[in-house]
Amino acid sequence: MSGNVLKFHPAANIFPLMTEEEFNRLVDDIRKNGQLEPIWLDSAGLIIDGRNRYNACQHISVTPKTRAWDGKGSTVEFVVSLNLHRRHLTPSQCACVGVEMLPLLEAEAKERQAITQAKPGEGKVGLPVVARMPPPVDDQDLPVDPEPVPEFVPEPVSSAGKSREKAAAAAGVGARYVSDAKKLKEEAPAVFEQVRAGEKTLTEAMRSQRKASVSEAAKLPTDKYRIIYADPPWKYGDQLTENYGSVKFHYPSMTISELCLLDIAGIAADNAVLFLWVTSPLLEECFPVIKAWGFKYKTSFVWDKIKHNMGHYNSVRHELLLVCTRGSCLPDVAKLFDSVVSIERAEHSVKPKEFREIIDTIYPNGKRIELFARNEADGWERWGNQA
Repeated sequence: MSGNVLKFHPAANIFPLMTEEEFNRLVDDIRKNGQLEPIWLDSAGLIIDGRNRYNACQHISVTPKTRAWDGKGSTVEFVVSLNLHRRHLTPSQCACVGVEMLPLLEAEAKERQAITQAKPGEGKVGLPVVARMPPPVDDQDLPVDPEPVPEFVPEPVSSAGKSREKAAAAAGVGARYVSDAKKLKEEAPAVFEQVRAGEKTLTEAMRSQRKASVSEAAKLPTDKYRIIYADPPWKYGDQLTENYGSVKFHYPSMTISELCLLDIAGIAADNAVLFLWVTSPLLEECFPVIKAWGFKYKTSFVWDKIKHNMGHYNSVRHELLLVCTRGSCLPDVAKLFDSVVSIERAEHSVKPKEFREIIDTIYPNGKRIELFARNEADGWERWGNQA
């Protein structure tokens, strides 16, 4: 083939290459009908859009048709605007597009900022961008506007947050979705590429990564236990002061999803009992955890802490110890303790030893484990990062 070999601009790599089957169809189409859509070049002659068309032309030794972009506005946003309407991308793939845009947008912002700072005293600098795409050279399905109208855009902010919002807007997804995709790329590049290729959704990928992360960080014992006592580090959405005990000040918290992913059902005997601590604000949210762990709620104990605790609607001075069972696991000893136990609270989140004594009294038989345990207790195995 005649002509110079062209090089690619980084923006050309934002979108994934075609699959082998798609590429072969493109080659056949160009061989039969010619190259209908141009390959876009920047002012330096680098390909900013059209990698697949260029590679197809190279493959069949056809001189590619190119078109020079006028360079107005953001190269990155121009490339994305060209491709989004051509490709049938899922929201997950669009989030990946946003991730690929981030470093390029940040680089553009720094370049514009440098230009602005180099021209002091000229007032506020804005960059004209093309409101609509320029017309292609051949008959295409692309929208045509013979006179693109420039519009004023304020000087871009180079912060990561602004770049993320800009990338998300250009890709047509939420900024949080782009953040999730960015995190996935950093933690599991191979899985990110699967999402980018459309083989997985971002939600599926994030869920599998979260499950793997929780499983790796929280390896459970392999034995089976009849009695399970748990005081999970529930994650709260509000922010309280340190004096009033927001969880984050004392130990790493876990979301409901992360707690559900713990394979407690795998260490529970067929007939088992679970004693689960939960605070009043999270009472409703804890039931998916109980179900995921393989148990059913039966009743509860109320710990009256006596001392004041901060709350949004009242002074929450109590905490709940839920009793849940799996299979058939009634108490071994028919002794009924009062369901309300009044003991003044002490150190943050530390539960009174009297509750473990109640459990030992009514369930003296069977292998037992305390999850998220802080201290040793006779006859109990323990598990958790606070032990």
